[in-house]
Amino acid sequence: MEMWLGYMQLILHGAWITIQLTVYGCAFALAVAILAGLGRISPYAAVRWISVGYIEFFRGTSIFVQLFWIYYVLPLMGFTLSPMQAGVLALGLNVGAYGAEVVRSAIQAVDEGQKEAAVAVNLTGYQTMRHVILPQAFVIMLPTFGNNAIELLKGTAIVSLISLSDMTFQAQVVRAQTGNTAIPFITILFLYFAIASVISFAVRSLEKRLSRGLDGVRA
Repeated sequence: MEMWLGYMQLILHGAWITIQLTVYGCAFALAVAILAGLGRISPYAAVRWISVGYIEFFRGTSIFVQLFWIYYVLPLMGFTLSPMQAGVLALGLNVGAYGAEVVRSAIQAVDEGQKEAAVAVNLTGYQTMRHVILPQAFVIMLPTFGNNAIELLKGTAIVSLISLSDMTFQAQVVRAQTGNTAIPFITILFLYFAIASVISFAVRSLEKRLSRGLDGVRA
């Protein structure tokens, strides 16, 4: 029994690494998605091209290759990252590319009347985007962002390939040391589900709260 308790502690330590990867990766992905999404609708062609290039590249290539390139190739160019930094960067850039299209479509989904009203009260373009468009668009984005966050959570398992001791890595360690596959992998199965459930609940709660604040604003 003591042996298995020790192994469970290993897996729980891995769960903490997974949670950190998810939180940091989601924060980075959100920032990247907003920047790239705004870039997609920029009036400047060069900004649009850069945004489209980033989105298509990271959506069109394997996250496994992206992770290995960031962790193993960047050091050859003088940029050495820790496994955690490489994992966050790869996950954030990959999920952010999908999120950028969500940002673009949500902004374009805001009723034109809202933009016209902002112009009528002499708001600048920045003020219109900051105070009128983005608050409404963010509510539209939230459900898909929640799905993207869960996809990022599940994607954290790839960091075990660069020896970062997340849940999947620790489950593999327990399996190698005990010869038992069922217990460690059933354990992380439920842990992934529990974390995903917390994300879903948090996103739904935030969506309800923000939607109440916009009652009567959206057409």
